[in-house]
Amino acid sequence: MNNGNPGPADPAPKRAGFVGLGLMGAPMAANLLTAGWQVTGWNRSPAAVRDLESLGGTGASHVADLRDEPVIIFMLPDLPFIEDAAAGLLEAWRAEPPAAGTLVVVMSSVSPVAVRAFGLAVADASGGNASVLDAPVSGGTDGAQRGTLAIMAGGSPEDFNRALPALEAMGTSVRRLGDLGAGSLAKACNQLIVGTTTAALAEAAELAERSGLDVSALFEVLAGGLAASRVLDLVGPRLAAKDYTPTGPAKFMHKDLSFVLESAANARTATPMASAGVDLYAELVAQGLGDQDLAAVRQAIANLGTASAEESPH
Repeated sequence: MNNGNPGPADPAPKRAGFVGLGLMGAPMAANLLTAGWQVTGWNRSPAAVRDLESLGGTGASHVADLRDEPVIIFMLPDLPFIEDAAAGLLEAWRAEPPAAGTLVVVMSSVSPVAVRAFGLAVADASGGNASVLDAPVSGGTDGAQRGTLAIMAGGSPEDFNRALPALEAMGTSVRRLGDLGAGSLAKACNQLIVGTTTAALAEAAELAERSGLDVSALFEVLAGGLAASRVLDLVGPRLAAKDYTPTGPAKFMHKDLSFVLESAANARTATPMASAGVDLYAELVAQGLGDQDLAAVRQAIANLGTASAEESPH
């Protein structure tokens, strides 16, 4: 907003393309609209695009139609989905480069290693005129709806500053952690803590219930001590109630913890908790629970306990 005070020229218009209008992307795009951005969205299923249009946004028939947007945000399940969706966009840029300073913002949880390679591909296709910022988020669907996401960014200081007004429309804790890939590494660390803490709480819940304790009462006591955490506050009630209604598919935790192992191999550091977590969430997916909420890790543990009991001699 211009208050009439003398100052530098107004920045680029608040226009953005948004690719991926799912459980997270739709409310994030809606918050951009609320903040005064002109948003043109693309989604594989057209119903989500119509929802965006009903809020004042514009629909795109193809991702390549976003080629002239100064900021293009991707919120798809993983980088291979993004690379596939962006293929036509990059072809359009090879034919005619975009304006200098065009910014591609990857807000999905992706491999810190692979996103750097994607950055090179975008720079090459655009003749150096477009660059990539990785800016994954934490806070779930509730944070996406409220605009209170924690956003962890990686990229040049200039790219981060250009993206900051858009990021601040979607999150309340926005930090640049370093160059491209740093945001995804920070998200991997976040998921290491969230995934293993949720699993530990699920394990405690099963142990408590099978031993005759009330899980809700246990979690109330834990919340007053050193075991208190945001994970306990937010996921604990779902674990106690065995409510596995998706707020985000549990299968993505397996993917995210795999990124921890990949990054740890590069950094030559040990990750015993992440290794155990990858195995547990792989078991969850194998049990057919991957599309349920992260809290479904309790059901996966319960199933393992039942199987173990059936196998043990009586």
